[in-house]
Amino acid sequence: MEYYSDQINGAQPRDVEIIPPNVWGGIVSIVNGLIASGAFGKYFPEECPDGQGVYATNEEAFKLSLCAEVPDIEYPFVTEETIGEGYFSEKKPYSPNYLSVLDLIQFCHEHVAKPIQGSHHNFFNHYHLSFDCYEGKEEFRNRVNRIFSRNRISYELKDTGNIIRLAPEVLSDALNTARFTTPDSTLNRMLEESRDKFLSPDEVIRRESLERLWDAWERIKTVLKPESKKVSATLLLDKCASEENFRELLDEEAKKLTTIGNKFHIRHSEVGQVEIQTSAQIDYIFHRLFSFILLVSKGLA
Repeated sequence: MEYYSDQINGAQPRDVEIIPPNVWGGIVSIVNGLIASGAFGKYFPEECPDGQGVYATNEEAFKLSLCAEVPDIEYPFVTEETIGEGYFSEKKPYSPNYLSVLDLIQFCHEHVAKPIQGSHHNFFNHYHLSFDCYEGKEEFRNRVNRIFSRNRISYELKDTGNIIRLAPEVLSDALNTARFTTPDSTLNRMLEESRDKFLSPDEVIRRESLERLWDAWERIKTVLKPESKKVSATLLLDKCASEENFRELLDEEAKKLTTIGNKFHIRHSEVGQVEIQTSAQIDYIFHRLFSFILLVSKGLA
């Protein structure tokens, strides 16, 4: 199903990087429903007293495993918090730290399976269950990703069970289609690592993507003539532009990018370096160098 508003308005930008209380409430509703349906019974089985098979999710086993693997999530799930004391107290919607919510989603994806009712046990009035892991995981992904999409959340649960951050639209196509096939396998690996880190939901790891990308920038400047970085970089830019004005533009941008890497807290940790303060700033700086590297890497072919 596609909501009518989506048909009229089209896809909305996925630019929200926290998990607000309404989204958390939707995730809680999904997971609680799956527990009640027995969808976690394959991995946390509640066995029929007569030994005839699984009939439900063992909620205590689910809780113990969840609390061990995602310790910052309380179970039963908490969706409200009390603000103030006594007469002046009030309840407000609550959501945990967004990384813990994403961990919960991955935990559930790993352990969910669609329950299929088999024989009915009249004495205990329950059905014995078998499970379809593939369909259960697919349905779970679809429901979670729909909530993310409808609320402009910038994450997506993949069929591998990993969660990625969706890149801003201006970067998305370049990141998804780029293939690093330079003659330098180490450079290719560095660029892949920077892309993977940039797509992480964790802002700390996204900051690491800048460091890896600037390492790749320093390396690409040495590929053509390793014994002289300056000569090698000049040869590389010469191969990328024969027209005088564009060649001058490339030279200016290369110098500016090197300055950014030294001035901001990217490659070095000296006191006095400028901190990158927001996720949007990470996106901008990454986009600027990534696009430049994609262009000049053609000179290595």
